[in-house]
Amino acid sequence: TYFNVGIDLVAMCANDVLAQGAKPLFFMDYYATGQLDKSIAIEVIKGIAEGCKQSGCALIGGETAEMPGHYIDNNFDLAGFSVGCVEKKNIIDKNSVCDGDILIGIESSGPHSNGFSLIRKILAESDKSVDEKKAVAARVLEPTILYPKLISSLLKEHEIKSMSHITGGGLTENLPRSIPEKLCIELNVNSWGIPPVFKWLQSEGNIHDDDMYKIFNCGIGMVLFVDSSQEEDIRKSITEFNFK
Repeated sequence: TYFNVGIDLVAMCANDVLAQGAKPLFFMDYYATGQLDKSIAIEVIKGIAEGCKQSGCALIGGETAEMPGHYIDNNFDLAGFSVGCVEKKNIIDKNSVCDGDILIGIESSGPHSNGFSLIRKILAESDKSVDEKKAVAARVLEPTILYPKLISSLLKEHEIKSMSHITGGGLTENLPRSIPEKLCIELNVNSWGIPPVFKWLQSEGNIHDDDMYKIFNCGIGMVLFVDSSQEEDIRKSITEFNFK
C-alpha cells in the first residue's frame, strides 16, 4: 500500500503537466512525519521511484522532516513537485476546441487518489461482510495510472486539441476547464461501462448520480478533445498501447 501511495504522488503531478502537452522532466518529494519509520519511508520512496520510471522522468531529490509535535504515531504527509517541458508552439491551448469535437476517455485504474474521505466513510458504515469490504478496499487502492508515455506517443502522431486529467472534482468540474467558455460539453454516460467498484460505492453510500460524476472519475482518468475526423485513428492508437 505504501508503495502504491508513492506511485500516486508522482501520478498526480506527472499526469497534470500532460494537460499542457508537456513531458515530465523531473520530480521532487517531501516526506514529513512525527518519527521516521524507515520501513514505511523506504516503501514510499520505492513507489515514487517506480512512478518516475513509468513517467520517464528523473527523481532528482527530496526532503524528509521529523516533527513529533505535529504528527501522531506513524502518520505522515507527502507532497510532490514536477517540472515538465514543451516547445512554446506545441503548448496545448483549449481555445482550439470547437463545436463538434469529440471527447475520448482513457480508462482509470480506480479512484486515482480522489474521494477517499468519502470512500473511508462508506466502508466504515457499510454492513457488508469484512471480506467484501477488504476486496473493495484493495480495488480502490490500485495505484493511479501514469499516462505520460501514452500521451507522448499520441502527441507525436495525432492532433490533440485539449486534455483533461480527471482528479478532484471528477468529470463535471474538470472537463469544463479544458474548453473555451463559449462551449459546453454533452456527455453520454452510457458510452462507457462504469467499473463495478464505483457502482458498489454508489450503492453503499446512497450517492446521487450527479455527485458521483462530481466526486469520482467513474472509470475515466484522462480525456482527450479531438477533431471528429481523427477519432478513429486516435482510439486505435490508444488500444495499441493496451489502454481502453
